Amino acid sequence: MTQATNLTIERPIARSAGRASARWQRFKSRATPYVFIAPNMVLFSVFIFFPLLYAFYISFHEWSLIDVPLYTATENYARLLDDRQFWQALGNTVLYSVTTVPTSLAIGLAVAIGLNRDLFARTLLRSAFFLPVVISSVATAVIAAWLFNDNYGVINAVLGFVGIRPIAWLSTTQWALPSIIITTLWTRIGFCMVVYLAALQSISPSYYEAARIDGATRWHQFRYVTWPLLRPTTFLLLILNVIHSFQVFDLIFVMTGGGPGFSTTMLVQYIYQAAFVTSEMGYASAMGVVLFVLVLLFTLVQWRINRRTEQFI
Repeated sequence: MTQATNLTIERPIARSAGRASARWQRFKSRATPYVFIAPNMVLFSVFIFFPLLYAFYISFHEWSLIDVPLYTATENYARLLDDRQFWQALGNTVLYSVTTVPTSLAIGLAVAIGLNRDLFARTLLRSAFFLPVVISSVATAVIAAWLFNDNYGVINAVLGFVGIRPIAWLSTTQWALPSIIITTLWTRIGFCMVVYLAALQSISPSYYEAARIDGATRWHQFRYVTWPLLRPTTFLLLILNVIHSFQVFDLIFVMTGGGPGFSTTMLVQYIYQAAFVTSEMGYASAMGVVLFVLVLLFTLVQWRINRRTEQFI
């Protein structure tokens, strides 16, 4: 009788322990991924998410980094509408982005297609195109400033050798921005080339064999095989290059300092001047929020267009 009673008591205990063990195993399997990403999420929250929220909060205040923030409602945003320098900086940024982004994508794709073939010293050529990417942007700007120097620059020396008068690359409003655009293309083409090259090598050769059997020319192979399969890569590069263009700072700061005049001042540099030169943190935060919204809207619109395009392929 006692033994039967013990068995009756032990069975529910064993079942309860089994269920507890199963729940613990499920909890471990679900919690393990979060444990691995927790350090990254902590760093993201500390250095990106919370500063973004605080910038949004400060954008409704007047603050000089020393005194107590004074609430001003939407005064900083209303000031943006009448600030001619803000609109000029935004216009410079848009012009810079519209010029550099599609050009770097097109040249990067052309170089990737060319270097995807069996060429002599192909590895060396790939390294040469990618080298500006791994060099510090400040070092790149110093090299470019030396090349474009009005008095002793290498480019003007070459122009003088062939009989062309020297050009005031960095000291005139006509040539300062083109000089920066050329330097940017030099640094971004290699990055686009490497990403496109990886995408090209992932395309199965069977697609091209089938296209050749159907009588497709090289142009038709590119248009109907290569380009549709490169669409996700192009979307990624487009977003990355637009973000890079809207965040450009060090290259222009070293080469021209935003001059001559205000001709090469970009939005990020104008935000820097408002925050750390004139100590208008609230106004700088408002411009930062506007910049964030512009990039976010462009990303969402481009993502929507890319999804609709993929549905028709």
